[in-house]
Amino acid sequence: MIIAAAQTIPAKQNISQNLADHYRLVNLAADHGAQLVVFPEMSLTGYERELAADLAFLENDKRLDQLRKLANERNIVILAGAPILLKSGLHIGMFILEPNKTETIYTKQYLHDGEEIAFVPGEVNDLVVEVGTEIVSTAICADITNPAHPARAALAHSTLYIASIFYTPNGIAQGLTDLAKYAKTFSMNVLMSNFGGDSYGFASGGKSSFWQRNGDLICSLDGTGEGLLIVEREDSQWKSKVLHTN
Repeated sequence: MIIAAAQTIPAKQNISQNLADHYRLVNLAADHGAQLVVFPEMSLTGYERELAADLAFLENDKRLDQLRKLANERNIVILAGAPILLKSGLHIGMFILEPNKTETIYTKQYLHDGEEIAFVPGEVNDLVVEVGTEIVSTAICADITNPAHPARAALAHSTLYIASIFYTPNGIAQGLTDLAKYAKTFSMNVLMSNFGGDSYGFASGGKSSFWQRNGDLICSLDGTGEGLLIVEREDSQWKSKVLHTN
């Protein structure tokens, strides 16, 4: 089992450039055998509030056709973030693109203070995705501040908890502490992807990371910048490598 976290630097109001970065990093992850790659919160647009409605994606959005093609051709699950307009309103969401399957959408359940001006929270659900032998649950940013969220993932028998976030340097230390605690408390492997550069006028804390189910940190990107964290399980052991891509 090989999985990857992409740490990207978003281009403001430049979806075409962000998509090109996704294509490049998906291909790189697949070249290293990854069966899944996760991107940060709102990775396709960069983190936005006031501009989110104008940048929003829709279900079955044609702008994702090339990512869908890559998922199929490279046999890799792609988790990409965006503001997504659904019948229930504008959400902070994640497209889950599986090879040769209908895409699913996860929506952020716990909004950060201030996000309610632009977004509605997603419904509480037990959405899981099977990747190889792993049962995967997903989280977006402030979801990880509420222990009830990973607790529900554990009740859904998830073995891998994946967090797509945008944490600043001021918040990343607490985020890392929380995710390590969840790995140990709920006996789940945890993979986290954060931005590696500025978005919405704020610096990012980077440090995309992976913890095994006993809470031990296996690997982390050293701070900011673009990169790819790749972890591979051999029997019950995990090994890792970091690719600096800029």
